Parts: sequence; C-alpha cells; structure tokens
Amino acid sequence: MAKRQRPKFSKEATRKAMRVFKYIKPFRVPFVFGFIILVFSTVAMLAFPRILGNLMDAVKSASDKEVTYFIQLLIGLFFVIGVSAFLRIYLFGIVAHKSLALLKTETYKHLISSPMSFFSQKRVGELSSRISNDISLLQETFTITIAELIRQIITIPVGLFFLIYISGRLTVFIIAVIPVIAIIGIFFGKFIKKLSVEAQDDITESTKVVDETLHGIASVKAYANEFFELIRYNKSINQSVNTSIKRAKWRGAFIGLIMFVAGSALMAIVWYGLYMVAENEVDPSKGITIGELLQFALYAAFIGVSFGGTADLFSQLQKAIGATESLMDILEEKTENISLEKPKVIEIEGNVTFENVNFSYPSRRDIEVLKNISFKLEKGKQIAFVGPSGAGKSTIASLIFGFYNPTGGAIKIDDKNLSDYHLSEIRSQMALVPQEVLLFGGTIKENIEYGKPGATDEEIFEAAKKANALEFIESFPEKFETIVGDRGIQLSGGQKQRVAIARAILRDPSILVLDEATSALDTGSERLVQEALERLMEGRTSIVIAHRLSTIKNADKIMVLENGKIKESGTHKELMEKENGIYKNLSTIQLAAV
Repeated sequence: MAKRQRPKFSKEATRKAMRVFKYIKPFRVPFVFGFIILVFSTVAMLAFPRILGNLMDAVKSASDKEVTYFIQLLIGLFFVIGVSAFLRIYLFGIVAHKSLALLKTETYKHLISSPMSFFSQKRVGELSSRISNDISLLQETFTITIAELIRQIITIPVGLFFLIYISGRLTVFIIAVIPVIAIIGIFFGKFIKKLSVEAQDDITESTKVVDETLHGIASVKAYANEFFELIRYNKSINQSVNTSIKRAKWRGAFIGLIMFVAGSALMAIVWYGLYMVAENEVDPSKGITIGELLQFALYAAFIGVSFGGTADLFSQLQKAIGATESLMDILEEKTENISLEKPKVIEIEGNVTFENVNFSYPSRRDIEVLKNISFKLEKGKQIAFVGPSGAGKSTIASLIFGFYNPTGGAIKIDDKNLSDYHLSEIRSQMALVPQEVLLFGGTIKENIEYGKPGATDEEIFEAAKKANALEFIESFPEKFETIVGDRGIQLSGGQKQRVAIARAILRDPSILVLDEATSALDTGSERLVQEALERLMEGRTSIVIAHRLSTIKNADKIMVLENGKIKESGTHKELMEKENGIYKNLSTIQLAAV
C-alpha cells in the first residue's frame, strides 16, 4: 500500500493549509466572538489560583469578611467560566460545522466538475475518503484542537508571569524541569505524528476496499470471491487496528511519562515551597505564604499540563494539515468549462465533423489511440463505427462529448469547434446510451427523469412507451416507483437498456451516441431494444458504435476502424461488395457463428 508523504510544517504545506480558513470567512462574526470569549475564559481560569491562594491566606488570618468575599468571588468566577465555555463551544460549533459544510460542497462541486482524465487516474474510494474522513478530521481540529492550542498559548506566558511575580527563586527551580518535559515531548511527538498519518492512510485503504467491493459486487458474487474480499478487508482493518493500537500505546506512554515528570516536579515545588513558607515565618521578606505556595503550585500545574498537551495538539494539527493538503490538491486540479446551474438551451442542427483527429489518453501519451480520423456527418444522418476491440470506437464517442480534447486536428459541430461551445450547453443537446448502463439507486421514474429533470409524469410515461419499457414497468407492483437498486441491480440487462433509452428519448437530443447498446443482450431483449433505438434515432444525428453488424445495416455510412485508423468506409452494401474487405470478413464470421 502506497503511503502518503508525512505532512510537515513546511512553508508550502502551511500555505495550502491556510487556504482552508477562507471557508471560515463567511462566518467570521461568530468566529471572532468565539475567539474573544476563549481568551476571556482562559484569563478568567488563570485568576482561579490567585483568588484561591488569597482565600487560604484569609483563612489563616481568621478574617471572616475576606473569606466570604473570596468564596463569593470564586463562585462568580466559575459561573463566568461556565457561561463562557457554553458560548465558546456553541460559537465554534457554528463556525466549524457551517464552514466544513461549505468546504464539503466546494470539494464535491470541484469533483463533479473535474474532467474524465482526472477520474481515470484516481480511485473512487480514495476520493470518497478525502471528502468524508479528511473533512471529519478537520471538524475535530476546528471544534477542539485550535481552541485548546490557543488556550495553551495564552496559559503558558501568563502563568509564567505569575510564577515570577509570586517567587523568582521558586520559578528558577521549576524552569530546570521544563527542558526535560520539552525533550520528552519532541521525542514522542515526532513518532506519534508518523503513526497518526499511517493510521489515517489505513482507514482510507479500508474505505477503498469497501467501495471497490460494493461497486463490483456482481463480479464478486459471480466468482464466489466473497472470502477473498473479506480477507482483503480484514487485512486492511487489522493493519489499521495494529497501527492505531501502536499509536495508542506510544501516546499512552508519552502522556504517562509527562504526568510522572510533571507530578514529580510539582512535588519538588511543594517540598521547596514548604521550606520557603517556613522561611517566611522567620523573615517575611525572604519566604512566601501558604496561599502564595498554593498559587504557585496551581500555576505550575497549569503550565505543566499545557506543555504536556501541546505536543499532542501539534500532532493533531499536523494531521489536519495533511488532510487539508489532500483536499487542497483536489481543489487545485483543473476543472471543465461547465456550469453547475441548469444549462442554457441552445439550438444546434447536429452536423458533426472530425478533421484529421489524433488522440492519446493523458495517462498514456506514448500510445496513439486515434490516427488522422476524418469524417463528416450531416444533420439527421446515421454513421456507424465497427472494428475489433481497442480499435478506438468508444474513444470517438468520448471525444464527441468533450470528455477529452484531441491531441491533434479538430472536432466541429455545425462548423464550430467543439472547444468553442460551453460544455454544459452542448452536452445538453446530446444523449448517450452505453453498453453498460449505470442506473442510480432510486426509482425507475427518477432514472428516466434524469434525462430531463423536472419532466412531467405524462412526458416520462410517453418516453417509457416509446422505449418499449412500459410493459415491464407496468408489471411491477410499484410501477414507475419501483426501486431499481444500486446501479440498477433489480433490473435485467434489457430492462436497464430500455430505461436508458427512455431517458435519452425524454432528453430529445440533437446528437445521439449509441455505444454498443445491444451487444450484451439476448435475442428477445435485443429485438425490443433495437425497435426502441430505431424510434430514438429517427430524425436525429446518430453515432452508432456497433459490435453486432446486423444492427447497422441501414446506417447511412459505416466506418471500419483498425488500430486507430479508418480502413474502410461506405454503406453496408458497398462494403459487402469489397473482396477480402475487413467488414465483409467480420460479417461472414458473425453469420457463421449464428
């Protein structure tokens, strides 16, 4: 398993991490108020040792009035601290949840706006993990880590000031212990940070396994590989558990050691402080009172806890920087020229032209998939592409939709370069019926309506009727409200194809692309689907990628691809008259196989 590079507090990492604060900007008012309350409550808490120490001295001097005053002051102080805690948590909660919801939305918008080349190089499970696990980690950072870090940054210098104010001698005594705590923090902190990143990666890996298994559940069950997937998942889970336990062990050792050192230091302070109290009894100018010793001990404890927790907080912060870097990397990826609002309706005739088009996939620049492809398809005409697997047929469909840009030549629609159109607008005039139909997990109605969001029930009914889908839809008890299941698992291949055709009919496109839409169907389903396709293609510019040559006999032009080049072109009749022609040989082989 490839591990992410361990995040560091580098200039570049920090710059990327700081970008996340722009999502807080719309909620800066509650953030500023929360910050002010945090500072106020921290200072209020630091007043506690001072007041408690004064109370102890008042008790010793038997001043009932002063004792009552300090007790009332402490009660008031705790009331203020309690109210401040509520307001701080509430305001930071508003900021954290709303800003991270905005970040989630922006990340999702960026993902769905990314080009196909991006998704061809990324795993779905990894992207899902980035938008869920990483943002959840940031939620903890915004609600807890940052607030605690600010509290400790205030506590340490203020507490140190009071220590010096109470007793310079005792302060020098305790400062000797601080380097020991710092060295322990640095040593353990680095190791724990590394384990934290590994644990996060292990969680991501297990998420990927679940995502891949569920997406390919049909293959898993067909090959009876449930045991293999369970082994794979258990392996990733066990690795995650082992790393997390290892992290917990070292984190526990770190905190335990810090508590021991801090506790020992506190006892040393008490021991030396009691000596100074005794000294005060003899000469008040040299020693300290019992109340001042209590103040000093509490301030020293505050500082010790803050020092002990700082390393852990920085570890959490470093994990957050790593998560933020991953999210910012996604947000820095280039997006397509698309609109995330309903596209404007444009009118096109549907003339398609390829002029000397060459193409290589971004991940395989050295392999040319299409070589000097040229053809012209007039409005309302049908062109078919045939050839062996890997010849480049589906790549032509991808280029028509603008999923990728050609590496050479030009693609034009109505004599205008495809790149000059707004992608959302031109795609709204196209429809695709693929070989492997992806249905969403909702109802049949929702899947058909996907072709034209907001369509009326009458329009959906008519589209289903024209797609020869009405018969099987009406046979279900729930009819159009039937749930199709994840990826349409409740429907047969022919039924899914007819739902996809109904979706395309409802869209009423000017340009239609059929990518081997009947190749995986049985004879009965193929007949129903072919009838529906013929209705769909009527009067539209149609690009048909075919495996079964019997489905394209009536095409206005058939182009035979081989190794990314057009080897033959013509009508079915013309191509069948070519002696030893590729198309004729393919047709003969298919007829012989029937």
